[in-house]
Amino acid sequence: MKIELKANEVIIRVGNGKHINGKGPVKGKLIVTNQRIYFITLDEKDAEQNLEIQPAEIKELLFYNTRLIFANGLDVITKEGKSLKFCIKNRNDIGQLINKMY
Repeated sequence: MKIELKANEVIIRVGNGKHINGKGPVKGKLIVTNQRIYFITLDEKDAEQNLEIQPAEIKELLFYNTRLIFANGLDVITKEGKSLKFCIKNRNDIGQLINKMY
């Protein structure tokens, strides 16, 4: 797993988590930089699930509980109407960083 950072791009926070899509959860890392958000899968066979989200694409950020009690759900709503759901530890910390970006 390797990401190409742009000039002056710095990784701020990395969290292990899962991307929830229609095909089932995909394990990976959610990476927040000072310029973008990445989701990179841990398994090479799921490489098509890798995501790059620009702050200008984000419309709304929602927090939710998974399994009714675990406060680890993060839903990124894009301006195109896509809902990108993640289960991640330290959801509140990462969510605050993302909120400051857009």
